Amino acid sequence: MITLHHLDQSRSFRILWALEELAQDYQVKFYKRLPTLAAPPELKLVHPLAKAPILTDEDQTIVESAVILQHLQESYDTAQKFKPTAKKDQQQYRYWMHYAEGSLMPLLVMQLVMSNVPKHVPWLIKPVAHKITAGVKAGFIHPRLKEHIAYLEDYLSKHEYFAGTFSFADIQMWFPLDAIQSRVSGSYPHIAKYLKRLEERPAFQRAKFKEQGLT
Repeated sequence: MITLHHLDQSRSFRILWALEELAQDYQVKFYKRLPTLAAPPELKLVHPLAKAPILTDEDQTIVESAVILQHLQESYDTAQKFKPTAKKDQQQYRYWMHYAEGSLMPLLVMQLVMSNVPKHVPWLIKPVAHKITAGVKAGFIHPRLKEHIAYLEDYLSKHEYFAGTFSFADIQMWFPLDAIQSRVSGSYPHIAKYLKRLEERPAFQRAKFKEQGLT
């Protein structure tokens, strides 16, 4: 039996969505974050790092979104619907599967951390914390995010999906693009259209409905 260990406010939704696309039988074990936003200790019993998503499939415990998606596609996508067959699209598939977490998400995580630092320091040094974090965001994070967003906007102006037709690379990319839409000020029409296209998929909507039922 496939079990998704699903932590709230995490990347676990990707895997829930993929399982719905595959129409696989699975179960979900839901874990709620502690007030500190750390994962609960029960999740460490599944994997020492307690980082969601975690998938257990028979005797295997699998972590990291891209690795889990690869496992699900190779093991259960018998019709080869979710990975391209053309060589040029396969290269794009591999690239975007790694780009999402290797290049884009670190900037978004850094921005989130810098935004939260002033909330967790003594009031006496809050002005200093604000000044330092604002400088990091303005001098390092925002210029690089701007480059990535321009790159993505240009790519999505020419492609409906990241690797030919819809694939698990799109599930992988959905998470950081959704974060851009909600956290980064500005108008990104091609990203917005792309997200709308993904979120209209029946499997996406089923996964959202299931996730809401868990919380």
